[in-house]
Amino acid sequence: MTAKLVVLYTQPDDPDAFNRHYLDNHMPLAHAIPGQSKTAETGLIVSEADGGDPLWYRVTELFFPDRAALDAGLASKEAQAAVEDFSKIAPKGSRILVQELET
Repeated sequence: MTAKLVVLYTQPDDPDAFNRHYLDNHMPLAHAIPGQSKTAETGLIVSEADGGDPLWYRVTELFFPDRAALDAGLASKEAQAAVEDFSKIAPKGSRILVQELET
């Protein structure tokens, strides 16, 4: 069963500085995590469909063929570097979730 690492970022204090670091430094770390089955996807939340103020600023998804591959990827030194960087740049309330996809 395909598994994903889903990262939800809350609103940063300085969006321009966050985006520069995120795209130039953080995403290369995320791309280096071994075992991914396809390219990581990321994007900005531009609005809430229900009309509310967006809680999330950016969502990133890393795809793995199964939970075992995701767990192995998370145990790697590359993932540890990405998690360390996440702890430095992620606004308060940001989350890292594991999702198993159903068909």
